[in-house]
Amino acid sequence: MVTALYLDLHQEFSSKIEEEIESILERLGPSADSVRSVVTGLLRHQKMKYPLSVLPLVVHGVETGDPGPAVPLSAVHVLWWTSACYLDDLSDGHGAHPPAGLTPHEALLAAVVTGHVLPLKAIGSRRVPEPVRAALTAEVLDCGITAVRGQLGDMRADAGDASRNSVVTAYREKSGAPFGMITAMAAILAGAEAGRTDLWREFGSLFGILWQMFNDQEDIVSERNEDLLNGTVTYLFACALEDAAPEVRHRVLDLRAAARTSAASRSALAGLLLAPAVLDRYEDDIRRFRDEAHRILGDLGGDERHLSVLRQLVDQTSRPLLRAASAAG
Repeated sequence: MVTALYLDLHQEFSSKIEEEIESILERLGPSADSVRSVVTGLLRHQKMKYPLSVLPLVVHGVETGDPGPAVPLSAVHVLWWTSACYLDDLSDGHGAHPPAGLTPHEALLAAVVTGHVLPLKAIGSRRVPEPVRAALTAEVLDCGITAVRGQLGDMRADAGDASRNSVVTAYREKSGAPFGMITAMAAILAGAEAGRTDLWREFGSLFGILWQMFNDQEDIVSERNEDLLNGTVTYLFACALEDAAPEVRHRVLDLRAAARTSAASRSALAGLLLAPAVLDRYEDDIRRFRDEAHRILGDLGGDERHLSVLRQLVDQTSRPLLRAASAAG
């Protein structure tokens, strides 16, 4: 789903991002060999399918024409999401496989250090000007609180009360916040004034919502169906539940409860989620989020070469995937 220019940027900077992470680990000192070992194991285990670590590079490129200075922020992105994805697997309730050679407890400690200590170490890089470090640190800390709040809301959600508004609030917090964090950090590093930084944070938040919805669709198209297995209240689920006739509503909720242990119930629930009227509502909302993201990019302006990468990323992330999957089924 990545664009040619996006891949070019990743190929150009991926080794530099890896070197930055290695530098962060080296700066922990000789007494932290055990910490380096478990973090390295987690990083090797929790590989990213899509290299969104170039996102802060692109934002910095929009602001200045030069993506290079944002490499330390790309390291922050990798570290944050490596931790978050592993912890998310743990919270799903079906367990996460720890990296080879690590016990579950060691992997948990590695995730905590990777996502909540090392990003702050990254900001302390000599490549990051001292005057902006406090603002960047504040972005990381604020994001941590917001993302945990969203994850807790997701875990505690009452499916019977689910609505599109309640789910998008959770998405904005658990997925939008980290993307908003990294785009705002790139703007701060580039010297953007406060109003532009706020716009970049809002763009990142919207992109995070779209990215979560893209992941939700991929889960169904790939037939992993982890969300059905975990009973996750997704945006698609809310589209099926909201304004449904009472008998359909009860059916959806009953199937959700049974889907944790029954393949037949998961299949039946997937059929209800992929109904044409539900998909129409879902895709209309995706287009609405996409259009708002494009509007913000239009308001921001900047280096056109890098803006085009973001526009294409928004469009690719907003592609509807479920009609073909439904038809194939």
